[in-house]
Amino acid sequence: MADGLTIGQAASFVGVTIKTVRHYHRLGLVAEPERDGSGYRRYRSADLLRLVQIRTLAGAGVPLAEIGDLLDADPERFAAALDDVHRRLTERIEDLIARRDTLQRLAHGDRVLLSDRACAVLDRLVDLGFGPDYVAAQREALVLTRALIPAIFDSFLAQLERSLDDPELVELTRRGLDARSWDPDDPRIEELASALAGKLLADRAVLAMPAGFGNQSDAAARYGLVNHHREEEPSIGRLNALVEANLRAAGVHVPHQ
Repeated sequence: MADGLTIGQAASFVGVTIKTVRHYHRLGLVAEPERDGSGYRRYRSADLLRLVQIRTLAGAGVPLAEIGDLLDADPERFAAALDDVHRRLTERIEDLIARRDTLQRLAHGDRVLLSDRACAVLDRLVDLGFGPDYVAAQREALVLTRALIPAIFDSFLAQLERSLDDPELVELTRRGLDARSWDPDDPRIEELASALAGKLLADRAVLAMPAGFGNQSDAAARYGLVNHHREEEPSIGRLNALVEANLRAAGVHVPHQ
């Protein structure tokens, strides 16, 4: 038996492919053994040790371009280099975990665009028996608020949370959904608007606009896009307009479209 192993045997023993061993040679990570009298390169124990070290470091995430210097470094430099590799791997792991969490949240549609607190509000709407169309409308409104008017996003969430804690306000909201089928001139719309505004005015702090928001040139347009989202029915348009009018009459700043 010839002294040493062929490239195929060496690759098999180390647990890599022949192509990988040749790639290591091209990168200068391990020297090519001399050929024997038969013309074959023979790998000995020192060569296999080097191949095992390279395979192990590469498997741990060390870039191949850095492995040569790492193996040739003194113990102090080797330890420092491993610490650096560890740091970079940790960053990659954290990034991958964040991406995985994003993919999991994508399964819930627009929820990837919302905070956990906002998602909890949407879950409560479902638990309270609100239908998928209304929940979807609230989800879209939250997404729009966060994107177009981030300054009022927290207060908008607080207002929703407060409304869900108030059984009377929940019932008024349900009546508002029923109003979609009412005639725009139905007197019940004025009564409902007055009741809704009264409930909202019970906590004026939640209704306060952030300082400077009203001075923005497009503040009213941004507010209108959010507050009148999915306002297809004329009766709902009138209901919202009356609620806004009642709030303004009580001194609450509501941007005019």
